[in-house]
Amino acid sequence: MGPVRLGMLLFILAAYGAWVGTSKEDDDTERLPGKCEVCKLLSLELQEELSRTGRSREVLELGQVLDTGKRKRHVPYSVSETRLEEALENLCERILDYSVHAERKGSLRYAKGQSQTMATLKGLVQKGVKVDLGIPLELWDEPSVEVTFLKKQCETMLEEFEDVVGDWYFHHQEQPLQHFLCEGHVLPAAETACLQETWTGKEKITDGQEKTEEEEEQDEEEEQDQEEEEGMTNTPGHPKRDPEDL
Repeated sequence: MGPVRLGMLLFILAAYGAWVGTSKEDDDTERLPGKCEVCKLLSLELQEELSRTGRSREVLELGQVLDTGKRKRHVPYSVSETRLEEALENLCERILDYSVHAERKGSLRYAKGQSQTMATLKGLVQKGVKVDLGIPLELWDEPSVEVTFLKKQCETMLEEFEDVVGDWYFHHQEQPLQHFLCEGHVLPAAETACLQETWTGKEKITDGQEKTEEEEEQDEEEEQDQEEEEGMTNTPGHPKRDPEDL
């Protein structure tokens, strides 16, 4: 097994504490996502789902044929209430597909896919390193405390602002939902900072500070050089020599 730097391992374990949570109420409160993060993800999920169904050419027949001979109304699915209802169905349930990316800052810590922290921890386990998170290995991929909280707050917010979402869908789709809902109705102006956060892949958090992509590449190169040096030292037929002997 190649060398595992103690500092990096300690940071990974500390950062991943956000996934499993602690028994200290104050610490848990500090980690729980706020309204800005909840509204941001709710808006993102709804707009993505509507984008997926927006090109449908299906036409719905609404109403009933009455004795007067009145015909059913034909409504394009793309502008129908049915489309909105289907998009809202299980919307907050999809929040459980998110993971906590503890190596990222702000609202960017919530994203789909396996986090770098989780991938590193699993890699250590595969290499034979004992990693104790206080929960069984088979539960590592279960939704975290933060993500479960996100899902519950999404349901609460959607119920409270359902009429606002409907108003946007039928009358204001020229505006991004995030702007119309979050900035216009849910959040005070002083609490919208997370809406401006976008993931570029160039910044991460390590030991409480931002780390650039160049710094990460430099660290990886240093680790590879160290492994190569140790490999040369332990290779049969290549005894270690003092530089002064060369």
